[in-house]
Amino acid sequence: MESSLEPVSRGRKTPYRLEAKNVSYKLCSQIDDFKSLCFGSDPKRGSKLILKDVSCEARPGELTAIAGPSGAGKTTLLEILAGRISAHKVSGQVLVNQRPMDANRFRRTCGYVTQEDALFPSLSVRETFMYSALLRLPGGRKVAAARVSELMKELGLDHIADSRIGGGSIHGISGGERRRVSIGVDLVHDPAIILIDEPTSGLDSASALKVVALLKLMAVHQGKTIVLTIHQPGFRILELLDHLILLSDGLVMHNGSLNLLEARLKLAGHHIPHHINVLEFALDVMETLVIQTSESVNNQFFLKEEQHHRMRLQYSMHVKEKALLYPNSRMQEILILGQRFCSNIFRTKQLFATRVTQALVAGFVLGTIFLNVGNKQGQIALQTRSGFFAFSLTFLLSSTTEGLPIFLQERRTFMSETSRGAYRVSSYVLANTLVFLPFLLLVGLLYTTPVYWLVGLRKNIDGFLYFSLVVWLVILTSNSLVACFSALVPNFILGTSVIAGLMGSFFLFSGYFISKEKIPSYWIFMHYLSLFKYPFECFMINEYGGKQGERRCIETSNGECSLYGGEFLRQQGLRESQKWSNLAMMLGFIIGYRVLCFFILWCRCYRTRK
Repeated sequence: MESSLEPVSRGRKTPYRLEAKNVSYKLCSQIDDFKSLCFGSDPKRGSKLILKDVSCEARPGELTAIAGPSGAGKTTLLEILAGRISAHKVSGQVLVNQRPMDANRFRRTCGYVTQEDALFPSLSVRETFMYSALLRLPGGRKVAAARVSELMKELGLDHIADSRIGGGSIHGISGGERRRVSIGVDLVHDPAIILIDEPTSGLDSASALKVVALLKLMAVHQGKTIVLTIHQPGFRILELLDHLILLSDGLVMHNGSLNLLEARLKLAGHHIPHHINVLEFALDVMETLVIQTSESVNNQFFLKEEQHHRMRLQYSMHVKEKALLYPNSRMQEILILGQRFCSNIFRTKQLFATRVTQALVAGFVLGTIFLNVGNKQGQIALQTRSGFFAFSLTFLLSSTTEGLPIFLQERRTFMSETSRGAYRVSSYVLANTLVFLPFLLLVGLLYTTPVYWLVGLRKNIDGFLYFSLVVWLVILTSNSLVACFSALVPNFILGTSVIAGLMGSFFLFSGYFISKEKIPSYWIFMHYLSLFKYPFECFMINEYGGKQGERRCIETSNGECSLYGGEFLRQQGLRESQKWSNLAMMLGFIIGYRVLCFFILWCRCYRTRK
């Protein structure tokens, strides 16, 4: 059987009818969900029916609204219609033009807009649409630019095309305009079906009316099938709706026009006051519209579970899904995402300007604190240089955690875009890595250039370049660690706590406070996992190693040299060859954390798709 959704050219789009037939959805406990025991389990074990035998439809050219009180199941029904909830967790069928929905293909083809937007504050409206178009439309920049221009006219956003989205401390566009941008991001590929969760949430009455009126025009003039959830619309918004699905406690109370709802209320003996609209009144007298009791539907649900499960298994065995192709090649995805990363980095003052200034100022301040300590001899000077190396690593490894909120913000957009099949997870990770390479190299050089010469470390260009290389790898390691944990942790507070705890542990087991020989055997693995150990040893070898180190006197006694650099390294158990093997270990940490980041993000996306 062929897919129920195939791409068609603009202007000749096939109309799509979306139907739900006897759909029930039960929220299972995590244990039941993990063991796939949702169906057939005891309903008294904590499971809750969210939707109960729901049947409804959305037709092309019409604006369909799902309404009801809070907790009625509106968003859940919309997610099921959008293919966002796995069919294995749903009893019943969702049909597209009378064919079973192919969820993976449907998610890529339809437009689905969540209540919370995932927009980048530093990008302009035009840039936001342009990046979305480049990632979702084949044909390159000319095709994308033409579609963006057309879309901004449709949405009435021409006058703010070059205004930044804004958010937080960044002044940007209004709430109504922001909502239209969120909708537009999912319309760049000109979908025939659009599903929107609470498009009027948080908007004033005028802005809300403008958004719904815009959706009505798209439905009428472009023949789109548009479904939205709505809580308490006003009179003027209700007049724009063609079809209403009224839910209460997971049951369909009404499925039809507003005129039919009004007629049903009058038939039940109600008189609707002039100052209250039909929907508001219906919500107040919901019990009179009940057709089936919750108990009867609950019994029906469990009787039908096994039958629906067999139907799904049979369908999965005899319908073979086609390979899904991405709009762009991997290289094109990396270039587009890399360009967007650059725009966000250079326009985010907290990440770019602050980071650059911090590195430069810290380099000069530390340089003046440890001024010329590299030229001095004696035990105190030796300890001071070691202290400088240790503090430098503490500063470099801990200062990049400020990028955590940026990564977390990007993750929300990433999850939204990859769920629509805009690009590959690997392309995102590679683009992120490649963009940060030159940026963090700049940060490293701004730190090392003043501090190296002010402190008076090994006076040759080879020593400076090696020191700069180590600093660059240290910053990259920290950045990779933050990227990895930003993919794993749920929020900023937990992320900073975990990363701070890890950094403290790494510093403790680095060998600076307690030597390797004195670390208990059951903790020795932390010594080798420490991000401080390898760069600290590199700094020591760079300063005291080589032929110059063999001749360098670092401690005197009675006017004679009692300790040379090479001898000091041997006392510390360090070899010249570790100068390069440690760099390989640091590179391994960078690659390892990035690969782990990829797998975590891939698992998140896989779980979302399934």
